[in-house]
Amino acid sequence: MTEVKIGCEFHIQLNTNTKIFCSCSTAASDKPNTNTCPTCLGMPGAKPSFNKEALNQALKVALALSCEINRKSYFSRKSYFYPDLPKNYQITQYETPIAIDGKLEGIRIKRIHLEEDPGKLVHQGSIILVDYNRSGIPLIEVVTEPDFKNPNEVRLFLRKLTTILEYLKVYSRKSEMSLRTDANVSINNGERVEIKNITGIKPVEDALEYEIKRQEKEKKVVRETRGYDADKNMTYSLRSKESEEDYGYIYDPDLPEILLSDKEIDGIRKNLPELASERAIRLMKQYKINKEDAEILTQELKLAELFEAVAKEISPILAAKWLRRDLSRVLNYNKKELHEVELEEKHLKELLKLVEENKITDQVAGKILEKLIEKPFSPKEYVGKESLGKISSTEDLRKLCLEAIGENVNAVEDYKKGNERALDFVVGSVMKKTRGKADPVLVKEIIKKEVK
Repeated sequence: MTEVKIGCEFHIQLNTNTKIFCSCSTAASDKPNTNTCPTCLGMPGAKPSFNKEALNQALKVALALSCEINRKSYFSRKSYFYPDLPKNYQITQYETPIAIDGKLEGIRIKRIHLEEDPGKLVHQGSIILVDYNRSGIPLIEVVTEPDFKNPNEVRLFLRKLTTILEYLKVYSRKSEMSLRTDANVSINNGERVEIKNITGIKPVEDALEYEIKRQEKEKKVVRETRGYDADKNMTYSLRSKESEEDYGYIYDPDLPEILLSDKEIDGIRKNLPELASERAIRLMKQYKINKEDAEILTQELKLAELFEAVAKEISPILAAKWLRRDLSRVLNYNKKELHEVELEEKHLKELLKLVEENKITDQVAGKILEKLIEKPFSPKEYVGKESLGKISSTEDLRKLCLEAIGENVNAVEDYKKGNERALDFVVGSVMKKTRGKADPVLVKEIIKKEVK
């Protein structure tokens, strides 16, 4: 059996308005090199100025991950030469990070440190351009010990970590580059291979699975740095693995030490927001929903907020069922995340109110929900316009059931012989005739009565 060791470095863009060492905006821009200044472009004579908000956000993360905060830390220069690094060094923390010795989901967190993001390379055929809008955006790097035993553990850890970051409001799911992972993997105590700059959560798992299989096939694994091609689902060699000494770390003389008092740290700790685990417990008590529903609903902040907004006007049990099951189904089918769709709170309330008042069937509601994630509209008006209200006349349903029985003789005979599932075919025929407007439970009862 293959013994796997994985350690990760998670690079997270902090949700600040300005960059870490200058006043340039961190907002996304379609125009390259517009959110720049002499400081983030590395111009001679430009001096960095530290963004205190980046420090506060880093401390929130460290405290939420049960880390020990260093009362004194400082910045260093990490020297390497690459087109996306205008100064030819990156300002980071090396010798003394902001925090050490944390833990999450049984995985040890070695350190958390602050640093600046490099620029972005833009490939246009054989030409490589550089966009420095990203240069200087504040990052935290969460470095784990090699405690992961398989790629799935990494994926689950990342989901938990991003949930915490989202609740702390230091991270946005919307930016594709807001989370990047460097994963270090070795098998059977062999050489360690680093896979650089994997974006997203599922791609990390895919990259690691590929790399483990690749190493298992190799006669001799060499220590190296590799990239990951998500389209081809494969890693590829970039260069031999650097040692920390290769970066020539030196103290940054332009930036002061970060000195923290117990009072400052306690102040941030006291003002930490309600995290997902705490919110799940509260939802169970306040709305009387079960533990599983509460845990799933709180995995994403927007989903938790949406549930609470709806549950104030709709049955919490009903709201939990629809948000956990049906909304998730529709999003998964369309390969979308909640933050990627324009689902308006008022329209969701309106839809579930129709369900709660028994004015539409679950089937009709499900089809409307599928349309709601594409564009906003009033479900109530749509139901009226398309005549999708629930069929309440038993006599009308009976007529349709008799038609379906006559059209599906073989299925009826199979049912009479003891095949209970054969009746579902007849029920489906009625539901098709009614465009999903009939209550399937009532339809089944009527059919059973008529075929006796």
